[in-house]
Amino acid sequence: MDKKINFVIENWKKRNIDGLYCADRNKAREKIREIIPKNVTVGISGSQTLDALGIVPALEAAGVKVFNQYQPGISRGESLELRKQGAQADYYLASPNAIAESGELIFFSAYGNRITGISNAANVIVIAGTNKICPSLQEALKRAREYATPLNCKRLNWNTPCFKDGVCRKDVCLFPEYKRMCCQVLIVEAEVSPSRLKVILVGEELGF
Repeated sequence: MDKKINFVIENWKKRNIDGLYCADRNKAREKIREIIPKNVTVGISGSQTLDALGIVPALEAAGVKVFNQYQPGISRGESLELRKQGAQADYYLASPNAIAESGELIFFSAYGNRITGISNAANVIVIAGTNKICPSLQEALKRAREYATPLNCKRLNWNTPCFKDGVCRKDVCLFPEYKRMCCQVLIVEAEVSPSRLKVILVGEELGF
């Protein structure tokens, strides 16, 4: 484990956040399976990182009840209901848009279910590749807004100014002309409840 990763984990400790390190996605998936028991419910946020880990099918195969709003064949209303249920689950899985070396975690959200889950669920596991670590809080916010969000808009075909050229124009990215994605911003600075929030850093590039 290099000095930067150790520095971030030490900063999380001061913020009452449990930091863990896994060398690759396979070890991260195994670690999540160790942490989450079978007789619980799990909520998820949309995440390229979670997709890369294959954690949702792994949990479902183990008999864990996952409120999966992305399962095929469901209606828009059913998807929204699963998002609400997931935000109140026993465990919630998410990946941040960016991490500051000082320890802050940055999450942008369109519908707010991700922010609700991270803030409210009984247990939260955040997973991130080391590519999301930024030198400062300001750089982390910049990464989330100017790098991760345009890529997500492109991936999901959202009508935003940044969809066209990757440049953030938050002053004009407003309704009804555009469908804004970064509607809510959550900065996790610390956690009051011991062991509620865990962050797994993965030693490879994952997600945006």
